[in-house]
Formats: sequence, C-alpha cells, structure tokens
Amino acid sequence: MRALVQRVTQASVVVDGQIVGQIGAGALILVCAMQGDTESSADRLADKIAKLRIFRDDQDKMNRSILESGGAALVVSQFTLAADTSRGNRPGFSAAAPPDDGRRLYLHFTAALAARGIATATGEFGADMAVNLTNDGPVTIWIDC
Repeated sequence: MRALVQRVTQASVVVDGQIVGQIGAGALILVCAMQGDTESSADRLADKIAKLRIFRDDQDKMNRSILESGGAALVVSQFTLAADTSRGNRPGFSAAAPPDDGRRLYLHFTAALAARGIATATGEFGADMAVNLTNDGPVTIWIDC
C-alpha cells in the first residue's frame, strides 16, 4: 500500500457540501491500495504510521508518534497515488488495485489504525471529495509498504 502522510493542525473532507470527516491536530493520510496488496499490507502500513515519529516533543523535536501526541487521523482514499507518469503527459493508474479491492483494503487500513488506539475519521471511498487541511511544519511523508 502507498500513503502520503501530512502532519496537520486540522483537516476535513467535504462531499456534496457536507463534512463527512474532520479532525483537529494529527495526520491527514491519503492512501492507495496497489495491485497485489493484501490485508497484511494494510496492517503493515497501519503499524508504520502509528509508530511514525513526526510529532513534536517537549523540546520541539520530531520525536513522538501520533499516539504519543494524542493526535487523530483523517484517512482519505486516493487512487491517484498510483500514478505512472513515465510515458507521455497523461498519468496511468493501472498499478492501483481494482475498486472492490481498493475499498476493502481502505476500510481494513482505517479499522487497523483505529484498533491501534488512534481516533480515526474518513472520507468517502470513490466520492468526489474536497479535502481541506492546514499542514503543520510542513511535514509530508511518502510511505510504500
């Protein structure tokens, strides 16, 4: 699985004019299931993100995990993270998992984060979403698991 993790002071997702997910301080996680990913892949990604030390400690160093900082996670599905831009000007997305697998793994990943004690909100899989955020730092981390 692939994720782009952004440390945020706040983030929200709007679908059809309605907020469907929002958090205060924590992480906005854009996530994409790739061809061949499994529930085990989603669990590894959840473990990695839960332990990722990108939050400030008392000395203002990036030394705390999302759990240690008391932050929340807003998880948004984003198949475009699978973009292949190696040929031409139109990205290809064939490396992304098929929609049914993508939905299943997105939901599994979100549940895995919540099971690790992280307050978790979500966007809406497959919807046209407006994502609003205030990036903190900015801190943006790319993860392939």
